Amino acid sequence: RRLRSPCSLTLQVKQAEIVDAVDLQTAAKSFSLSLDMGPYRCAYSRNGRYMVLGGAKGHVALLDWQAKELSFEVGVGEAVRDVVVLHNETMTAVAQKKYTYVYDNRGIELHCMRDHIDVNRLEFLPYHFLLASVGNAGWLKYQDTSTGQLVAQHRTRLGACSVMRQNPSNAVLCLGHGNGTVTMWSPNMNEPLVRMLCHRGTVRAVAVDREGLSLITAGVDSTVKVWDLRTYRLRHEYRTTSPAVELDVSQRGLLAVGLRAQTVVWKDALEKRQASPYVVHRYDGDRTCDVAFCPFEDVLAVGTSKGLASIVVPGSGEPNFDSFEVNPFATPRQRSEAT
Repeated sequence: RRLRSPCSLTLQVKQAEIVDAVDLQTAAKSFSLSLDMGPYRCAYSRNGRYMVLGGAKGHVALLDWQAKELSFEVGVGEAVRDVVVLHNETMTAVAQKKYTYVYDNRGIELHCMRDHIDVNRLEFLPYHFLLASVGNAGWLKYQDTSTGQLVAQHRTRLGACSVMRQNPSNAVLCLGHGNGTVTMWSPNMNEPLVRMLCHRGTVRAVAVDREGLSLITAGVDSTVKVWDLRTYRLRHEYRTTSPAVELDVSQRGLLAVGLRAQTVVWKDALEKRQASPYVVHRYDGDRTCDVAFCPFEDVLAVGTSKGLASIVVPGSGEPNFDSFEVNPFATPRQRSEAT
């Protein structure tokens, strides 16, 4: 008789049943937004209090998602490819069709960075005050957000790039390319620090855990692979029903895989291979475009082609936070002192 894994029991629990079982405050964190300017990219602020949305048809919005209060909402009139919150919710970077722009928390344009042209992905390095971008031209560029100077620009020589994620432990950027390789970069090196052949086809998504020990990659070959960053060797891999669109790792090590019409969450999937997922959330007539775990909350945001879905994933967020570094309950005075 086959023994069923604990995750095979949680796999049968639907999101509606989770919402009915939790308290009212947690249940309010599960919601969906129906928007008609998708597909949408989403990102949280470092303290997990604010969320920024970017619709491919030109819709940009910043909101306090817990209080359901809208900070600003603008239509930029051109395609939006990626969004990211900088030091805090007072500044948001938006990769638009031609240039990259920075907006404040009222939707006023602060900067137009003309050095960042035709950008596909943005990453902000909070401990270095650097905004990194990569796009169709194949150039990786670093912009100092404190002085406004372009610190470094590296030519990847691997064509257009639309996959980038930082290693939270050392701020090394991991780029996924069309030839199946993943390269790792730092600002002071013109050549990649590491070049890994991870897939036989195009790399679709990359993620790194908070400790910087595991690298997760997804390719068009419908595989999700987990690599050990200490030895650069493959630990194990998962087969998916379709190529993964996006990956993300929570603060507690849960792995979210965005597939075509569903989002799959794996628990304890980095150290050893699991037999079944932890949570599966499906969509009717919709497709996944982005996934992002909320810091310090058991919440996963899923950007879809028709809006946004916020789902409850028990055990994904870190319950303890350092208020001297990131404070979800910071007042305006505490925020100014932290900056």
